[in-house]
Amino acid sequence: MTFVPDPPAPEGWSAGDLAALGRALDGFVAGDAARMARLGAAALEELAEPFDLWQLKVALRAFDVRLANLLLGAGAVRFRDLGESARDRYLLGWATSHLPLRRTTFQAIKRLALFLAYADPGPGPAPNPAWATMGYRPRWEPPTSESSAVRPLGVDRSPASGTPLELEADVVVVGSGAAGGVVAARTSAAGRSVLVVEAGSSWPEAEMPTDELTAFKRMFLSRGLSANADLSVAILAGATLGGGMTVNWTTSIDAPQAVREHWARDHGLEGFDGPEGDADFARIRAELRVGPTESVAIKDRLLIEGCHALGYEAAPNERNTAGCRDCGGCTFGCRVGAKRAGIRGHLGIAAEHGARFLVDAPVDRVRIERDRAVGVEGRLLILDEQGMPRGPGRPFRVRAAQVVLAAGALRTPVVLLRSGRAHPWTGHGLRLHPVPALAGMMKEPVEMWVGPLQSARSLQFLAPGPAASAYPGPAHGPFVIESAPPHPGLSGSAFPWSGRTDSAAFMARLGHVAPLVAIVADRGAGRVGLSRTGRPRIDYRIAPQDASTARRALMEMARISRAAGATSIVAIGTPAAWFGRDGRTDDRAFQTYLEHLAARSLAPNRTGLFSAHQMGSAPAGADPRTSVCDPWGRVRADTSGRVTAGLFVADGSLFPSATGVNPQMTIMAMAERVARAVNAEG
Repeated sequence: MTFVPDPPAPEGWSAGDLAALGRALDGFVAGDAARMARLGAAALEELAEPFDLWQLKVALRAFDVRLANLLLGAGAVRFRDLGESARDRYLLGWATSHLPLRRTTFQAIKRLALFLAYADPGPGPAPNPAWATMGYRPRWEPPTSESSAVRPLGVDRSPASGTPLELEADVVVVGSGAAGGVVAARTSAAGRSVLVVEAGSSWPEAEMPTDELTAFKRMFLSRGLSANADLSVAILAGATLGGGMTVNWTTSIDAPQAVREHWARDHGLEGFDGPEGDADFARIRAELRVGPTESVAIKDRLLIEGCHALGYEAAPNERNTAGCRDCGGCTFGCRVGAKRAGIRGHLGIAAEHGARFLVDAPVDRVRIERDRAVGVEGRLLILDEQGMPRGPGRPFRVRAAQVVLAAGALRTPVVLLRSGRAHPWTGHGLRLHPVPALAGMMKEPVEMWVGPLQSARSLQFLAPGPAASAYPGPAHGPFVIESAPPHPGLSGSAFPWSGRTDSAAFMARLGHVAPLVAIVADRGAGRVGLSRTGRPRIDYRIAPQDASTARRALMEMARISRAAGATSIVAIGTPAAWFGRDGRTDDRAFQTYLEHLAARSLAPNRTGLFSAHQMGSAPAGADPRTSVCDPWGRVRADTSGRVTAGLFVADGSLFPSATGVNPQMTIMAMAERVARAVNAEG
C-alpha cells in the first residue's frame, strides 16, 4: 500500500482561508480537516481560474459572517458555531439555491470533500479507516516484470540552460492516446522519423499507482476534477503517456453502422462506412487483441440479469485485454500489463520502428510559416522528487514537416486557437456523451471495484425510440446502458449528499451498491475555448432533446435495477431521487417513482451528469463552412476550404457527431484514415 505524506500549506492561502476551507470540507464528511484543506487547496490553486478561486475564498469567508448569512436567508449565524444538523441545513440551502453560483459552489466543495475523504489512503502506517467500514480492500496482483520498448527521452529541463531544447522529426505527434498511438505506429512503420510529444508523465507499469488520490493526481486531466464551466458535468480524461487508453475501462465497441453511414453520406467521410472502414476496425481489433471479457463481475451479471428479466438485450463486453485479473485497478493504469493499449499497443509498435517520446511537455502552439506547419513549441515541466510537475521549465521547439494534433477533444482545439488557426467552428461541436447515473442497493455484497471494471452493456436503446406505452417515459435518442465501477473516492464525489451522517451511512454500505450509467448520444453540443487568462474553458449545457433522453435512460436503469433485485434505488442528483428508502417498494410506489424520473430537472447541478468521452470540437467534413478539418483530418485555414499544409488533427475532435458508444475504437479507426493521408503527403 502506498501512503501519501502530509502536504505543506500551499502558497497563496492564508491560515484563515485554509481553516475556512477545512471547516467547509468537514461539514460534508468527518475526517482530518487540516489535511483535507491542504490537499484541497493545492488542487484548487492548480486548477481554478484566479477569479473563480477568489470568489470561492470570499464565499468560504462568508460562511462565518452573520450579516452575509442573514442576507442569504440562513439567519444571523456563523457556520463554525452550528451543530451538525444545522450545518447540514446550511449546506443544503446552497445545494438547492435558485442562484446557480451557490449551487456551483456547493458542488465544488462537496465533490472535493468526498473525493479526498475516501480516495486518500492516509499518511500511514494504517490505511484510510473508512475503507474497512465499507469493505474496500485494494486487490493488487504482483506487478509485471516485463519492460516496454517505450523509453521517454531524457532531457535537461532547467530554464537555467539558457536556450530552448531543439528537436527535429519528419512527423511530430502531439498527444499519445488512442489517436496519437495509431498515427505514430503507422508513420514510423513507413520509415518516417517520428517524435511523440505528451503533456503528461510516463509511468512504468510496475510503478503505476495503487491508490485513487495518487492515480488521479498523476494520470488524469486536472487531477480528475475537470468539469464544464458551471460544474454541472464532471469530466474524466486521461493525461499520461498512453492517454485515456492507459486509464480507461477497456470497453471496445465499434462505431454503429448507422453512425458510419451518416458520417460518410452527410459529412463526406468517404470509405468510412464500407470495406475501407471495416478493414481499419479489423486491424485495430487484431492488434489490441479485442475479444470477449475474460470474466464477468457481480455488478455486470446484475446488469445482464436485470435486462434479461425485462426482455432487453444485454451481453458481456468485448475488451482490449489479455490476461486480465480481478484486481480492478484499470483506472490507475494496469500494473500487471494486461491492457493491450498504449505502451503495449500502438506506442510499442511505434517504439520498435524508432519513434521517440518526449513527456511532461505541454505544447502551446503549432509553428506556422507562410501557411505551412513547420513544428510545435511549448515548455517542459520541471518535476519534484515524487516525479510530479512543480512548474514550467525550459522552452522547447520541434521542427517537423508535418504536425499531427492528437491531444484530445479538450486540448486539440486549444492548441489550434493559440496557433492562430481561427476557423469559426474551432472548439465548437463539443460532444460529451452526458451520462446520468443511478444505483441500486443490493442485499448481497457487490464490490463494484473488483474484477474487470466494465464487462457488460445493454444496446437495447442504441437506436432512437418512441415514448413508452406501458409506463411513463418520453421518446428518446440513442443511449447505451453500462455498469459503473468507481472506487470509493470517485463514488463519494459522485453520489448524492443530504447530510453528513446520512452520507457516511450510505458510504458504509458502498460494497452493496451496483451503479448503472447511460451514455447519451448528445445531439446538442458545447464549446472548448480560452478563458480570459488563456486557460482552456469548457462551456456545455445539455440540450432539451438530450435531457429527454437522459430522463428516459434514468427510468430504464431504474427498471433494470429493480428487476436485478435492488432493495432501494437512487438517481444521482441534488436532491437525490430515492425509491424504497421509506420501505414502500410495491408496484404503485415504483410507478410514482418512474413518473418522478420522467419529470426530473436537468437544469445545471440538479441531476448529476458525468462524462468520460469527449469528441467533436474540430469536426471533419466536406463542407469548409462548418468543418474545421477536411475528411482526412487536414486542418483548414478558413471557411474557403484552403488547408494549412502539413497540419492534421487525428483524435476524437474530428467526430462530426457523437457515436453513442465508447469511442476509443472509432478514434483509432479515424486515426488510421489520417495516418494514410500523412504518409501520402510525406
